[in-house]
Amino acid sequence: MAPNLECRMYEARYPEVDMAVMIQVKHIADMGAYVSLLEYNNIEGMILFSELSRRRIRSVSSLIKVGRIEPVMVLRVDKEKGYIDLSKRRVSDEDIQTCEERYNKSKLVHSIMRHVAETMNIDLEDLYIHVGWPLYRKFGHAFEAFKTIVTDPDSVLNSLTREVKEIGPDGQEVTKVVPAMTEEVKDALIKNIRRRMTPQPLKIRADIEMKCFQFDGVLHIKEAMRKAEAAGNDDCPVKIKLVAPPLYVLTTQTLDKEQGIAILTKAVEACTESIEKQKGKLTVKEQPRAVSERDDRLLAEYMANMHNDNEEKSGDEDSEEEEDTGMGEVDIENPGITA
Repeated sequence: MAPNLECRMYEARYPEVDMAVMIQVKHIADMGAYVSLLEYNNIEGMILFSELSRRRIRSVSSLIKVGRIEPVMVLRVDKEKGYIDLSKRRVSDEDIQTCEERYNKSKLVHSIMRHVAETMNIDLEDLYIHVGWPLYRKFGHAFEAFKTIVTDPDSVLNSLTREVKEIGPDGQEVTKVVPAMTEEVKDALIKNIRRRMTPQPLKIRADIEMKCFQFDGVLHIKEAMRKAEAAGNDDCPVKIKLVAPPLYVLTTQTLDKEQGIAILTKAVEACTESIEKQKGKLTVKEQPRAVSERDDRLLAEYMANMHNDNEEKSGDEDSEEEEDTGMGEVDIENPGITA
């Protein structure tokens, strides 16, 4: 028999009045819009047209659309009849931010819990009862508990227990306290949490132009590059490489974006100080910032194109021009054109 994989995210079956919740609009009727409360296993709620906006409504379709996901405020909850009245016009910017942050965390937790329940063939609500909701109570949000589990799972999970009833040797029913889950389920949970929540290092990059037309200018540039790399540390090692004269990129990888930007800024300053002592010049083309895989791919493609252009030039084998590396000009707007 397939396990039940449907369950609300929180222990409470219904939200509290004056609480912002995340909804998805299902359909629009004569009086208002029917919506699903995403955090509460898609139970139904309703937003009356009068609660859509503080202003006079000219077009309902401009205020609410089927399929849209957004935060709204809870006005009334009738637990006996299952009615939930909601308001879009009463939710503040602060409520929206708080709701979105909570929902994004809860959605990630729910995704992990559901995947474990499905792969281990266990009931999702049972997993929430004995694992998820106790972690919500203890940590304020299970997301915070999951962050700790990434590095120290036993400190969080070993304290979770459940009670089971057994028939003792004398035939009497006894209650025993056992771990909240089997070792197999625990291992699956840890594995999924680590896979989904282990922080991925960010790549920080700065783009500079560096020139030095003094005697031994190439050596002065190489010394400036060494100074830049020396500004890094074990957590944020700095690398600098030539793209095409006089363009260079400095990079570092770190889990802490602010620290990475600070280290790379320090590296640029060290590089600047070193080259200016030799009457060279450094211009920052792009300040240190976090870059994406796409940015890296575009840089790699540009460098490959520059390399191919250089390969195609004839007479390079016996030329002394390589001594001028890092000292020429490059037209960044028209890659491959040097002056």
